[in-house]
Amino acid sequence: MLKPRLVLVASIIVLSIVAAGCGHKLVAAPGKQTVAVYPDEATYLKIQGLEKQGGMAGMLGGLGENFTSVQVDDKTPVKILSSDNKGAIIEVLKGPHLGLKGFVPKNSLD
Repeated sequence: MLKPRLVLVASIIVLSIVAAGCGHKLVAAPGKQTVAVYPDEATYLKIQGLEKQGGMAGMLGGLGENFTSVQVDDKTPVKILSSDNKGAIIEVLKGPHLGLKGFVPKNSLD
């Protein structure tokens, strides 16, 4: 009787450790304390395109980021729902934005 119970407890501990290690976190750019979470990848690409143009379009891109994205704290745990070579669709797992789903660029994930 003792052996099956020990195996069950050991299995639960191992699964807990593995599950804890699979988590991802948001990573803010150097000098920043938040990460912009966009509603979708298309919005992110549009804002980035404007910012790269510089001048007036660049300023509009910066303003667009403020209006279209939600700023989430650095190191916030997230779940990756899907990903591609540009970034990932994530879901926030803790904090004031719990349940928020959106796109973040690849360099904003750990």
